[in-house]
Amino acid sequence: MDFIDQEIEAYSLKHSQPETELLKKINRETHAKVLMPRMLSGHLQGNVLSMFSKMIQPKQILEIGTYTGYSAICLVQGLQPGGKLHTIDINEELEKMVRVYIDEAGMTDKINYYIGNALTIIPTINETFDIIFIDADKKNYSRYYDLVFDKVSSGGYIIADNVLWSGKVLDAPDKMDAETKAMDEFNKKINSDNRVENMLLPVRDGLMIARKK
Repeated sequence: MDFIDQEIEAYSLKHSQPETELLKKINRETHAKVLMPRMLSGHLQGNVLSMFSKMIQPKQILEIGTYTGYSAICLVQGLQPGGKLHTIDINEELEKMVRVYIDEAGMTDKINYYIGNALTIIPTINETFDIIFIDADKKNYSRYYDLVFDKVSSGGYIIADNVLWSGKVLDAPDKMDAETKAMDEFNKKINSDNRVENMLLPVRDGLMIARKK
């Protein structure tokens, strides 16, 4: 994931809104206590998600892949009054940690947190979403996209993380591992979908932004 010039990233962070104390805590404790802390959205991407949410002012958000709650707390900042963020994660071992952070953020009335398989949970959530953020198992990105598409409002956004996959999407097809192939196929799928306008934003590990027409 460290393929963007670190000095440029440091300069960007220096000239961006700082992390809140709670986000600093989530960042620090995730790196100290949780496996694969690089999965955390982190300061730069968290700022991007927060800013997108504040610009879009969503009524309903769906997040696929909660991890330790950093991105959820960033995304919820732009919700309209009475809005909800629905976040799904399969890892029940992180549930207690995440619920503590949601409570500390004062967001228990704004966040619905689900534990289980997103492929079975998503059809049970009867909402239309203004933002959907996909940041879960890479092999299922295309399935998630197909599953949520009809739940996205006209003019709504699907945002997918890790679409550059540490730059490995540039590898020759015969040298790609299964996850890299899944990300490359996902990117091509979105780019060829005439139901959306899209751009791949080279922030951190890459964000695919698709706006439903």
